[in-house]
Amino acid sequence: MSLLIVVNNPSNWPLTTPGVEVVSARAYISDVRYSERRSAKIFNLCRSYRYQSLGYYVSLLAEARGHKCLPSISTIQDLKSLTMMRLAAEDLEELIQKSLGRMQTDTFVLSIYFGRNIARRYDRLSLKLFNLFPAPLLRAHFARDKDREWTLQSIAPISASDIPPEHLEFVLQGAEEYFAGRRQQTKKALPRYDLAILFNPDAAVTECPSSEETIAKFIRAAKRLGIAAEVIGKDDYGKLAEFDALFIRETTYVNHYTYRFSRKAAAEGLVVIDDPNSIVKCSNKVFLAESLAANDIRAPRTFIVHRDNIEDIPLYVGFPCVLKQPDSSFSQGVIKVDDPAALERETMNILARSDLIIAQEFLPSDYDWRVGVLDRQPLYVCKYHMVRGHWQIAKADSAGRRRFGRVEGLPIESAPRSVVKAAVNAANLIGDGLYGVDVKQVGSKAYVIEVNDNPNVDVGCEDRILRDDLYDRVMRSFLRRLDHIHGPPPDAPSAPAPSLPQAADWQRGLYGHTARPSSVDLL
Repeated sequence: MSLLIVVNNPSNWPLTTPGVEVVSARAYISDVRYSERRSAKIFNLCRSYRYQSLGYYVSLLAEARGHKCLPSISTIQDLKSLTMMRLAAEDLEELIQKSLGRMQTDTFVLSIYFGRNIARRYDRLSLKLFNLFPAPLLRAHFARDKDREWTLQSIAPISASDIPPEHLEFVLQGAEEYFAGRRQQTKKALPRYDLAILFNPDAAVTECPSSEETIAKFIRAAKRLGIAAEVIGKDDYGKLAEFDALFIRETTYVNHYTYRFSRKAAAEGLVVIDDPNSIVKCSNKVFLAESLAANDIRAPRTFIVHRDNIEDIPLYVGFPCVLKQPDSSFSQGVIKVDDPAALERETMNILARSDLIIAQEFLPSDYDWRVGVLDRQPLYVCKYHMVRGHWQIAKADSAGRRRFGRVEGLPIESAPRSVVKAAVNAANLIGDGLYGVDVKQVGSKAYVIEVNDNPNVDVGCEDRILRDDLYDRVMRSFLRRLDHIHGPPPDAPSAPAPSLPQAADWQRGLYGHTARPSSVDLL
């Protein structure tokens, strides 16, 4: 994918970076070479972004052509919005006071160059503002109010010609570093697409859906398909417009930066796994309980609890029963109670944090089935064994350290058909992304426990059967989705159709044909 810096006059941009082309705004707007370019990343450094200016049309036409542009049209509109300014000021109020508190003046101007400032002490504030208003060159004005508190007065993009001469060397160095990740690709063919993998290497291993070793396998699988994959973190929100797709490999929550990344990426037209709709649906067990019931998918007896019906829990689900906070994950916020006293105590504890609780009958088992589902097809099957002497697959000690039970990977055709059928059926209610469905088997019956939107995928566990092919299949899914949006280049074959021999064998056994079953078929 080509990289373009668009300016009013290319002579105002003295930096020459391998693999980055500097073009005039008029050329980008009118030259057929750029209008017919299949994919490109545009860094719009025009003099003005006012309505119907050249800078405005560069970002507008970039969006129409399917190019990724910084700033995007939505960012340009946000920069004009007083509401967005107030929201930014409220969101960053504490950081603003901390960053500017020692200043003796009553006004301050902050220049933000590719998310940085020439004074390192303002880098954090600069990065936060860049993430909220992703534009290469910005200038923010602050002033003290009557209470001597700092307030954000305005923030606006600036052009290359507005950079003070004494800042120019710093800006050019920052731009070089910003584009440095592409420099190694100049001697080789540019990748077809760019994929961002949201991952936190500092997160506890027991609370992350993939390890660093696993992330490396995803990156190598992407490279085999001509996709350049790069790990990004929570401070890289402003870089999303550089990419074509986002793969979230962190535990997701609605009230969390992972959801904001997903929403932003989807709004920018990126292919996203986990997509925001899946995060919302899978993060809430109240939605899942209602959805499973409405579609006649078997689940443990489930009761939605609020403050006025606590006494009805034993009538519907009996003892022992399991109480779940609606947004619980990794077995946290899930409690087993054995008697009325424990029930009253634990329900009141959870109701202090949430207006609703899920109560379910307790189905004891030595393991849970986990079925990975991708593109509405089974991808892998595992047994998640319970921690020895415990009723869950994870257990925390007194210090908060968590232990997990053994993970046993199996061929899809070795799993009970009722388990795989129930898992695919439940995942299809959410979407066509990557899901992990937990299922308990009681006799010949399969009970769906939950659907996870960011399932564990780790070396030696979920990939035990498919090994590297598992990572290839996930990346092929991205490639198919991207080709569907952008169209394959003339000199490259389109992404191969899903290669799921195990899934096909499983479907043949159930349905007597290999066509993908619909939800109605599965029911």
